[in-house]
Amino acid sequence: MQSGSNDPFELEAMTALRRDLHAHPELGFEEVRTSAIVAEKLSEAGIEVHRGLGKTGIVGTLKIGTGTRRIALRADMDALAMPELADRLYKSETPNTMHACGHDGHTVMLLAAARHLARTRNFSGTVQFIFQPAEEGRGGAKAMLEQGFLQLFPVDAVYGLHNMPGLATNEMAVVVGPQLASSDSWTVTFKGIGTHGAKPHLGRDAITAAGHFLAAIHTIVARVVDPLQPAVISACALDAGDFKALNVIPDTVRIGGTARAYTPEVRDQLEKEIGIVAQGIAATFGVEADYNFLRRIPPVVNHPDATQRALHAAAAATGRSVVTDFPPSTAGDDFAFFSAEVPGAYVWLGNGPAVDGALHHNSRYDFNDEAIPTGARFWTTLVEQELPA
Repeated sequence: MQSGSNDPFELEAMTALRRDLHAHPELGFEEVRTSAIVAEKLSEAGIEVHRGLGKTGIVGTLKIGTGTRRIALRADMDALAMPELADRLYKSETPNTMHACGHDGHTVMLLAAARHLARTRNFSGTVQFIFQPAEEGRGGAKAMLEQGFLQLFPVDAVYGLHNMPGLATNEMAVVVGPQLASSDSWTVTFKGIGTHGAKPHLGRDAITAAGHFLAAIHTIVARVVDPLQPAVISACALDAGDFKALNVIPDTVRIGGTARAYTPEVRDQLEKEIGIVAQGIAATFGVEADYNFLRRIPPVVNHPDATQRALHAAAAATGRSVVTDFPPSTAGDDFAFFSAEVPGAYVWLGNGPAVDGALHHNSRYDFNDEAIPTGARFWTTLVEQELPA
């Protein structure tokens, strides 16, 4: 579809594409169909395409003029392993797979901007359009970096965008400093001596130890971490015993959960303190504790200079005041791996009201297509302001 002056971002075609991607969601590192469509649309616009970085990742390169500054714009492409329960014409056709976080919209907004920039050529410099796989906990950003993203496509700054229900579709939030928390996983296995439920004194009760541990870990945030430093520790999985043998105290209890922080120092503290509590509880009850802390995603912290540039672009793109006091989220995003290497800014774009309370990762969530022009305009404006012709 050719865009006219009244439709610079091919909105009819891009809206149809967004809904097509929604109907055909793909999990992390499985975005074969999605990445093929992205590659085709970029090539069609005359943008150089590099396929297969991070398995299913796509990088589109657009170099115009003699400008030496190089920036990267990132959109994620993957869906979540969950069912879509809302009825809509473009409902997911893939069982237990759903675009419940708006990555279908993120992909289309960046694609619309890339095609527009390739047509208008109103900048001087280099833009790397990152279409990243596997943001949802599978390590897509890290995989792209480990396979040489910065060596193949060196950049001076990187930008990310995520939709946010609750803000209007022509509204954006841009805030310096922490935006998203680190996202780490931990497990503790208490190993006791199993025994008859009627004779607990003959064993070492891992169940009781686990119960005390579950209560005690919540004192870490309340009594050990500085109360002015946000942090979260949550137990999210428990495996012990058998409901067909309710007269048996089991030998082992396995507990797992998540830890979140906004600073490296608090992140280190959470890792250390969970282990201290686990070993202390184990000693109290005469059992053993095997503790493992898996560092998954660092916090997303917006760089002052990149944030200021994004703020100017957001104000110009929306024509309204930009929210600059938006609270950080305790969710995580592996955009953090990119912004840990070069100055970065992660911004929020309104997704309109949360219809029926459907926020991110909800089985009835849907990206709001009315946000497509705002997102595409933001990306375009950012490039044209950062890399003036």
